[in-house]
Amino acid sequence: MTPNAATAATSAPSRRSFLASTAVAAAAVAGGMPLLAACGGSDSGSGGGTSAGKNAKKLLPAYVATNVVTPDIAAKNGSAVGFTSKLDIASLKTSVPKKLGKGGKVSIMSPFWGSPPKGDNAYYKAMNDLIGVDVQWQNQDGNTYDQKLGAVLASSDIPDVVVIPGWNMGGKIPSAIIGKFADLGPYLSGDAIKQYPNLAAIPTDAWQRSLFGGKLRGLPQPSPYVTGIVPLYRKDIFDKEGYQVPTSADEFMALCKEITNAKAKRWACLDMKWTAFQSFGVLSGSEKPLGWNLVDGKMVYRIETQEYLEALEWTRKLFAAGYVHPDAKLGKSAATDPGPKFAAGEFLIYAQNISQWWSRTAEQATQNPDYKIWGMDIFGHDGGSPTLWAEQPAGIFAFVSKKASESVIRDVLAVANVTAAPYGTKEYMLTNYGVEGTHYTVKNGVPTKTDQGNNEVINAYVMVASPTATIAHPDFPEVAKAQVEWQQRMGAFTRKSSFYGMQITEPSRYTNLSNDFEQLEDDIVRGRKKISDMQQAVSDWKSKGGDKLRDWYKKLLDENGSATS
Repeated sequence: MTPNAATAATSAPSRRSFLASTAVAAAAVAGGMPLLAACGGSDSGSGGGTSAGKNAKKLLPAYVATNVVTPDIAAKNGSAVGFTSKLDIASLKTSVPKKLGKGGKVSIMSPFWGSPPKGDNAYYKAMNDLIGVDVQWQNQDGNTYDQKLGAVLASSDIPDVVVIPGWNMGGKIPSAIIGKFADLGPYLSGDAIKQYPNLAAIPTDAWQRSLFGGKLRGLPQPSPYVTGIVPLYRKDIFDKEGYQVPTSADEFMALCKEITNAKAKRWACLDMKWTAFQSFGVLSGSEKPLGWNLVDGKMVYRIETQEYLEALEWTRKLFAAGYVHPDAKLGKSAATDPGPKFAAGEFLIYAQNISQWWSRTAEQATQNPDYKIWGMDIFGHDGGSPTLWAEQPAGIFAFVSKKASESVIRDVLAVANVTAAPYGTKEYMLTNYGVEGTHYTVKNGVPTKTDQGNNEVINAYVMVASPTATIAHPDFPEVAKAQVEWQQRMGAFTRKSSFYGMQITEPSRYTNLSNDFEQLEDDIVRGRKKISDMQQAVSDWKSKGGDKLRDWYKKLLDENGSATS
């Protein structure tokens, strides 16, 4: 298997299930739902606020681009970097010439999907020897991690490092981050980070997302800011049948009519709500604060916009016309693996994370050589260029306990400096693949995990920190090239909202104000509710606090400035 099947888990269908599958299937895991942070300069998040804006720059590490490895495709328009050449183990570079760890012990609690290996396994031993730190893993079930996380943070016994994905950032967790975790600024802000060159090569935007409570507290996993949700389609069947990739909402609807033949068990697509949001220019996801933007001097939330209603109505028409696979009509598509029915040709289009472009290709490579999955460019609903909105540049973070000594913090940074090594280095290969001959073999430039590798080299060290977002598939370089180029084309149409890159916690009284909208969206597109129900819900939202929350966001922006200005 190749690294970086997952380069970005941006606002997406089944984001947790995406990470759960790709963390097992691929070595590198990056991105996730955005974290919420508490107010700048305060150790209390109850009133809400931001850590970014005017005062952020002095807290940020200096950026020093890596020159150890040159990617085959440079980042552009917010894309990942890409590697399309075969892997030559003999020419791997060294990015950590000497051990930075001082031999101490570091305990790390992190979500884990699958069965954790024994603590004395060959992979952990090799990584710890390379780093010079005795990392002791406290792996927890990723599916129930929020429960464990809450209990641990409420106690006085906190591991040295705790990994927190954004989707586990509800309730009191933002305040706990500020109260329980160390300020890494003295070790990383400004030129201090140059002691850790691989960390210094992490993009500044990702570090800005690591500011919590006015302090630099998180070690980030960077991700592209280009949307990670791609309308994936069966290119082999399109080519055979002469179907044309649509360039407008009307063309998409007409294509769906042409494809669908329920008697022959073929439908056009799954739920295309996320593509609709992209096509109609709806502000990014339901994520906070990206759903907010300053428009002509007025603060606007995504659910208030005409584009939002138009996107839901268009998606509803797809369902009503019978073009959507029955599984999606029942709501199953997010809970079950769509891969087998997609491979069988029961539907030809679905919207999912860009990682599935590679993973579906790899799944079918031997059993169905004609199979070809590809990504559609996102079309503007009217046939023009789309207006896309940037996602957050990081979403999973590792935090160090406030009780940790300086020596422990230095050892943690030594770990992160290795796990953030770029693709094409010895450190990257060990972190993501393990030991050659034990955990993987290389044939014709393609590394392949052994059974031992699949059992031991999964979602551990990669959760501490990651290099700049990277796409590399030595087994399918044409897919890696296409993925990066898709990101670059879509990045050209991508705009950053007023709150891009900011860590924000809303006042606690507003925390659950928008909770029911996603379910209402799904009910509307499936015909169980009407557009008028959404209009009423928006009206209720305004009166129950939405208008006051709007004023709060406007004041926040006035006082702190935009992260992009």
